[in-house]
Amino acid sequence: MKVDGRHFRSIWLEPDGWSVGAIDQRRLPHEFVIARMTSAADAGEAIRSMLVRGAPLIGATAAYGMALAMRADACDAALDLAYKMLIATRPTAINLKWALDEMHGMLRPLPPSGRVAAAYKRATEIAEEDVAINQAIGQHGLALVEAIAATKPGETVNILTHCNAGWLATVDFGTATAPIYLAHDRGLKVHVWVDETRPRNQGASLTAWELGHHGVPHTVIADNTGGHLMQHRMVDLAIVGTDRVAANGDVCNKIGTYLKALAAHDNGVPFYVALPSPTIDFSIDDGIKQIPIEQRTSDEVATMTGRTTDGRIETVRVVPAGSPVANYAFDVTPARLVTGLITERGVLRAERAALASTFPDRFR
Repeated sequence: MKVDGRHFRSIWLEPDGWSVGAIDQRRLPHEFVIARMTSAADAGEAIRSMLVRGAPLIGATAAYGMALAMRADACDAALDLAYKMLIATRPTAINLKWALDEMHGMLRPLPPSGRVAAAYKRATEIAEEDVAINQAIGQHGLALVEAIAATKPGETVNILTHCNAGWLATVDFGTATAPIYLAHDRGLKVHVWVDETRPRNQGASLTAWELGHHGVPHTVIADNTGGHLMQHRMVDLAIVGTDRVAANGDVCNKIGTYLKALAAHDNGVPFYVALPSPTIDFSIDDGIKQIPIEQRTSDEVATMTGRTTDGRIETVRVVPAGSPVANYAFDVTPARLVTGLITERGVLRAERAALASTFPDRFR
């Protein structure tokens, strides 16, 4: 995708051929800063601190982290240690485990002398596969946007999204945003309602930033506005991303997604979830009961960071000192509220049979 006309991905190999560059998403939207990772520890801290975030990008970063670990020491003990360190960074996004299992399973049988080259090759493949998957998601999702556009010729298709499932959450193109970018680039009139997405404000700070830099019309709204817009027929469809989809079609995504799905269901607004197949977890049968929900630091709720009128970046406290804070990072939307799952192999019903038959290579 583009930043002021220049193509960027969210993560890449640097020109030296071994270190890893990434956009520091903690600094957006006020500063555009490139971070450089030179060790597995750097990759782990990037994931943990949310320098990188979004399930597909977390997976790609972990894969590159394994490659960096092998460059430092390719012995069995170092391989196992890197795996354990990286998998402990974030509990909810299943792409992390998927990528690490891919890397560890491929590297373990190899002699140490062959692990560095193999690790970089597979990590790069994982990144490229993500781009191809997202492009395919975009094509399948585009058909949904085109179908709505055909019912209202000349009018704008209004799409609501939650959190950031854009190219910043993947290697490129995004999941929920891929159909939006394709529709915009093909000349369809689209407008995006961007939930601010408290507490980290990934919608206001990241989705709005990337849509703006690509030229897509959008409006940032408070999280509680979506239901009102749907009641007044100001939303044609909702598309969100996901960090993990259970085998039964339950969807885990940023906290607040469940409430949007309820409002969409009550108002007859189609509610779609865009996901790459590595986000499907066939080992879990009930998302509400079995998906671990990350609880993050209270500071994410109690404080907010922004730019002052004189240009300074400041963090201020918005919660009274001493008030307890709970910070659940994700919630689970039951499959019954999901109109369809937009995958790289088509738009599916949110149910086990559809997922298993479409992805038999991942179903075990």
